[in-house]
Amino acid sequence: MKKIPLIAAALIAMSTPAMAEGDIKAGKKVFKKCKACHSLKPGDNKVGPTLHNIIGAQAGMNPDFRYSKAMKDAELVWDVETLAAFLTKPKDVVPRTSMAFNGLKKPEQVDDLIAYLQSEMDPEEAASE
Repeated sequence: MKKIPLIAAALIAMSTPAMAEGDIKAGKKVFKKCKACHSLKPGDNKVGPTLHNIIGAQAGMNPDFRYSKAMKDAELVWDVETLAAFLTKPKDVVPRTSMAFNGLKKPEQVDDLIAYLQSEMDPEEAASE
């Protein structure tokens, strides 16, 4: 009888997106490095695409943004692990990406930025991921 709650808890854990361990306030400060090219507002593309609800999104699929061929062909989903790798060394994750950012040097900044991006997601859309 006790196995059913454990199985249910395991299924819930597997369907819940991984949460970053970072500090949201610190992540908001780190996002200042991104603001020149990216926005968190839906449909607000700049030099780079909007990062609105980026976590869980397929790379290169915003229909209102013109991506590099490398990003369109990347076939990856921006989960926490992939995003962390990309924010650290973008060209290692997507060779020939046109993003002119070399990456964040401090792992805690990566964690903080991802925590901030997660905190800015629409609750209804985040629940459907």
